Amino acid sequence: MFSKNKNTPNLDLEQHELLEHAQARIKQKKRLFAHFVVFLIGSVFLVLINKILKYGETYDWFIWGITFWAFLFIIHTFNVFVTQRFMGKDWERSQREKLVAKQKKRIGELQKEIETDFPLSNINKKEQDPL
Repeated sequence: MFSKNKNTPNLDLEQHELLEHAQARIKQKKRLFAHFVVFLIGSVFLVLINKILKYGETYDWFIWGITFWAFLFIIHTFNVFVTQRFMGKDWERSQREKLVAKQKKRIGELQKEIETDFPLSNINKKEQDPL
């Protein structure tokens, strides 16, 4: 009961990252399905308001509302299933690794430039030679 050894699973960093990525994807898909349900219910209400309650009955404006909302839903679906597949965590990781490699290369070039302009052997000689 009061022991210090709790039975917690030891997850390494990669497993933890995979778990977080999976949870984020589940949340994205859950929001998409919720958006779909709200879209269906909202579409029915738009038709009811226009046809049953006769609000603006001379013109079928609900068609434009449903069309615009369907367009937004398609964009949301595209973002979840297509964009995230190409620009997801793997893409971010590869971009980060490319930038780090580029920075390391630049730092190495600067260090070589400094060493050629100001060699350490000349600096050490100047410090050792008394005037």
